[in-house]
Amino acid sequence: MEEVSYKEKYMKLALDLARQTLGQTSPNPSVGAVIVKEGRLIGAGVHVKAGEAHAEVNALKQAGSDAKGADMFVTLEPCSHYGKTPPCSKAIIEHGIKKVYIATLDPNPNVSGRGVQWLKQEGVEVETGICEQEAQKLNEPFFHFMKTGKPFVTLKTAVSMDGKMATHTGDSKWITSETARLDVHELRHRHDAILVGIDTIIQDNPRLTTRLPHGGISPIRIVLDTHLRIPLHANVIQDLSTETIVICSKEADAEKELTLQARGVAVIRLNTDRIDISELLTVLAKQNILSLFVEGGAKIHTSFIESGYVNQIIMYMAPKLVGGSDARPFFSGKGAEKIVESLPFEFVEVKSLGQDLKIVARPIRKEAT
Repeated sequence: MEEVSYKEKYMKLALDLARQTLGQTSPNPSVGAVIVKEGRLIGAGVHVKAGEAHAEVNALKQAGSDAKGADMFVTLEPCSHYGKTPPCSKAIIEHGIKKVYIATLDPNPNVSGRGVQWLKQEGVEVETGICEQEAQKLNEPFFHFMKTGKPFVTLKTAVSMDGKMATHTGDSKWITSETARLDVHELRHRHDAILVGIDTIIQDNPRLTTRLPHGGISPIRIVLDTHLRIPLHANVIQDLSTETIVICSKEADAEKELTLQARGVAVIRLNTDRIDISELLTVLAKQNILSLFVEGGAKIHTSFIESGYVNQIIMYMAPKLVGGSDARPFFSGKGAEKIVESLPFEFVEVKSLGQDLKIVARPIRKEAT
């Protein structure tokens, strides 16, 4: 029991360190590492930013020569290849670490297990699987991307108790409380990109930036605009604080494309007459977008949900009734004819957030037969 307590104690500390960098290391995962010797914490480190030193190296620098004969706890398998930084496995071996506890293996099939193998070959003891599920959950978009080659998609909506995003006139400010809206900005900070449709741009002219009390990282802004109708005065074009990418069809106006590019806006033209969600996600993956935050209207939500590529829905529900058959729901389309044909989800989190409810639901995937 003592050994289990020892392992979990320090692995959870490493996970807590990694959690502090969520949203700022992409396309790399958030990783934490701690070094312990004779019951004393002698080094701790995190991966702060892509291209900079990894968590293990930062922890080793802090431990210095004391690292020899110590234990290391790291939330992800140490890398074994040369990239923008040297391999962490090499540094661990050179510093004389006695044993490495690893929460989870690297999900990249070209890398997975190689770091462990190298360490073992050089006489370093290795134990894996400590707090494994927690570690994989921490970097879920990274694991999903490595498995599927597509971004992890979160669809966010704010609704009344009767499921309305806006009144029949289109008014939607504000359905939810300031507390809920602050939580949304935290989610923006943690995602690589935020996506809306052109109707949202025309109707609401949002900035789509992260606005937290102490700062934050604004995601890349993605606008689905089949025919390039986006106004040049739109905030996502005028505001240069973060990148904007407009996705259009092959039929979109070429002159408008050049005008947008001259304003510093990236335009990606799909080779189809309509925007297909699967193709879109493949294109975004090539832009190193591992996590996508969808904040659109009913049309965009419906396209994503019906495509089957939504990984979770985060719904903020306000204690209000909007009413009206023409009021706007967050999900539309033709709809199911029978309840048994409805799309099944499961609630994975329900909690109070100010006066509102925050509900996280995930689709129940049908097993392949």
